Amino acid sequence: MRGAPEDAAQFLFHIRGPAGVGKSTLARRLEGMAREERAVTAYVDEAATDAVEAMEAISAQFAQQGAALKGFDKLLATYRQRRHEADAGAAALSAEPGADPASDRTPGAVRDGGGPAPSPSPSSMVASQIGLVGLGMIPGVGAFTGAVDPGHLAAGADRVKALLSARLRNHDDVQLVLSPLQSLVPVFLTELAEVARRHPWLVLFFDTYERSGPQLDTWLRDILVSDRYGEMPANVLVVLAGQPRLATRTWEDWLDLVTDWPLEVFTDAEARQLLTAKGVTDERVVDVILTLSERLPVLVSTLAEARPAGVSDIGDPSGTAVERFLKWETDSVRRAAALSCALPQELDEDVYRAAVDAEASELFAWLRALPFVTDHAGHCRYHDVVRNAMLRLQRQQSPARWQQQHTRLADAFRDRRTQVEEGTPPPEGWWGDDRWRAARLQETYHRLCADPRAALPGALRELLDAYAHGGGTVRRWIQTLSRAGRDSGAPAIDSWGRRLLAAVEEETHTAMGVLTVLLANGGLDPQGRSLAHTLRGRDHRNAVRYDEAVEDYSQAIALVPDAERARYGRGWTLSLQGQYGEALADLDRAVELSPGEADNFVARGMTLFGLRRDEEAVADYDRAIELDPGDPLTLAFRGRTLLRLGRHDDALASCGRALELDPERAYALAVRGDALQELGRFDEALADYGRAIELDPRGSYYLSGRAEILHEVGRFDEALADYGRAIELDPANAFALSLRGKLHRLTERYADSLHDPDRSIELSPDDTFALNERALSRHRAGRYEDAVSDLDRVIEIWPDDSWAHYEMALVLRALGRPGHERFLSRAAELLAAESDEDGQDTVSVARVGNRFLVQFAMGHRSEQSALFEEFLRICSTRGEIDELLADLSALLDALPSEGDRALPFVHRLREARTSVSPTAY
Repeated sequence: MRGAPEDAAQFLFHIRGPAGVGKSTLARRLEGMAREERAVTAYVDEAATDAVEAMEAISAQFAQQGAALKGFDKLLATYRQRRHEADAGAAALSAEPGADPASDRTPGAVRDGGGPAPSPSPSSMVASQIGLVGLGMIPGVGAFTGAVDPGHLAAGADRVKALLSARLRNHDDVQLVLSPLQSLVPVFLTELAEVARRHPWLVLFFDTYERSGPQLDTWLRDILVSDRYGEMPANVLVVLAGQPRLATRTWEDWLDLVTDWPLEVFTDAEARQLLTAKGVTDERVVDVILTLSERLPVLVSTLAEARPAGVSDIGDPSGTAVERFLKWETDSVRRAAALSCALPQELDEDVYRAAVDAEASELFAWLRALPFVTDHAGHCRYHDVVRNAMLRLQRQQSPARWQQQHTRLADAFRDRRTQVEEGTPPPEGWWGDDRWRAARLQETYHRLCADPRAALPGALRELLDAYAHGGGTVRRWIQTLSRAGRDSGAPAIDSWGRRLLAAVEEETHTAMGVLTVLLANGGLDPQGRSLAHTLRGRDHRNAVRYDEAVEDYSQAIALVPDAERARYGRGWTLSLQGQYGEALADLDRAVELSPGEADNFVARGMTLFGLRRDEEAVADYDRAIELDPGDPLTLAFRGRTLLRLGRHDDALASCGRALELDPERAYALAVRGDALQELGRFDEALADYGRAIELDPRGSYYLSGRAEILHEVGRFDEALADYGRAIELDPANAFALSLRGKLHRLTERYADSLHDPDRSIELSPDDTFALNERALSRHRAGRYEDAVSDLDRVIEIWPDDSWAHYEMALVLRALGRPGHERFLSRAAELLAAESDEDGQDTVSVARVGNRFLVQFAMGHRSEQSALFEEFLRICSTRGEIDELLADLSALLDALPSEGDRALPFVHRLREARTSVSPTAY
């Protein structure tokens, strides 16, 4: 950390001053001097819209100098790929595994009732479609930072990580997508240190910092004066060049480390000295130049380059400096070329030829050498002071030619864009191609300048596509629209630019305000308004604001009833809220509208899973796989559904195919582990979960899944350790809390067994498993009235919960209340119906054990004996035996007179337990 001024002196320089005083010229001169001293340099300007793009620009320039940051470049490529993967598979993500229809893990050996998965509560639901916009809501990802309410973000960050763990390979990928700076910057600094060891100096220049500073300030401060991401090498110098002083709120504690280089206009003596050096000595000419330039260095230099021989043709000195410069340029071809080349925001040789007339086509080298033109890597840009004056001059002198020239340039950029389109588009479409976006952006700028009224509606509509692509893109489009308004002198465009810039630059840095501005100011046609509502609905959904999301989607559909994206979005949001029936109607329509879109089938498959229409869900997954055979996650979710259908071999095959496509897909390993667990192949199941944990050591879900298997095979200490680690990583993992509470109960740690379900129910008040588990613990602790309260709630949520009816009968019996016979009979009916649904190959150990308990409580001796023998025949783990022993003990608390009748069963269970060895691991 460069915390001490004496250690950090002279490492951060700030060149500041008004436009035209030569800040960029000085910065470029310093860069040249640094390279002469064998320094490695990088030059970043406002083209970098965020810290990730700034680091990318630095890395690219270092590579050109033989100092590549290979590790950073590799991680950056991974980051972009993982972001695309997260967006492309958005529909396959649902609420957290273990608490949602994506998982259907029915914890425990006794409550395998086969009822509907509980609807996730608001506190346990997190956005499932983690698309580019959603990703952008996490700090460090661009313009969408801030769209998440801070309270939601603080409460739900670990849950979002759990969601993405399914879509992505491992925890590192999740961290990379959610918090790219946390992952990228340490590697960037490490690579920078490696380069710094091989070179005397590294110098980083940040020009036009008045524009890029709001996006880069915090990142730059952190890497320079803190150890948040690691240590900046001591031989790195940073030079900022911008108009105002540095932002006090960011730099106030570190301003003593900044070497301030204020630049002002030339003094009279300095201006005269430059003119003399340029050979301009005629006093009358000098006086005119000083008057015209107002001693701005860029204009003094520009006017001096013309080397006027006298003043006889100068005319009225009240004219602009640019007019005087052009008047002194006697070559009309060069004069016209200089004016024409002010129109593009940036030009290379091809753009130059499109801008000028044919007779000037070979003068690009001359233009690049002009004093007001900066040249970097073959791309030229006019100084703003000169360019602005030239634009005003041309716009006022000949509006017709102004329109003609901008139209010609727009057509040139259109042609450049269509040339790109002759190739293969990237997976995310042409908006994912840097060359295509650059050409489209400049085409839009010139259309706006040529004909503001005609081009504005299309440009505003285009902002929605830019918004959908990401924060950096929409920021560039808004800045370009704003510049077009200023450069063309069009009040309507200028007004839009100001409003949109204010929305994207406000303190919270949320770009959702851009959509609100577009919707509130009438600039969009119905199709555009529908898309804007759809995008805002997506942002609301990703921010766990489901009601607002549904409202926006509904408005989108009201505007355009066949808006497929809105149908999909509303259907998916309703599905996340557990409103599966309503969701299905929207998703059916989305499938009709876009039958070739795999995501629609995946989303509908997940919704059908929530409705327990599993065969239909599998059919939808099959169709999605036909459309996108390379998506391992869809195969894994298909495997989960097949597992619930009892088609274990098919489930294993589906997960196996997913792992062929991606051997490091932790979620597919976990689903296969569950299938192997149900088949009693515990060693293999533990191996799969172990591999998933190796791939994602911070994956709370995988730890709790392995803990359940360890619990089942009687390895309680190891299970408790895994549960504890899972809860440490994700304190909101209700699944792990409930199961750890159950394990505490089975080992007679009743105080602990109550605490965990309490916390689980706080997180998800309608979680029937947690409520049932707490009722059991309260029963064993003698808190019968509290147990009745929990069981009442379970039966209210799920009237066909057989276990809740059985447990209610025992508690009422213990309280000496009437009605226990009715609950016991109902439990028997429900269990019989559930058993009838079991196939021959899917007989549930838990269900057989539960039926034995009910028949014992009812005094049906022949039935109880047959069921007990069936249980011993099919059970295979200590966990199953321990649970039945515990439940038999609880039953005898309510029926103490039946102890003698129960004793033979207890003895045989204990004997069976000793003959079942814990699986090796």
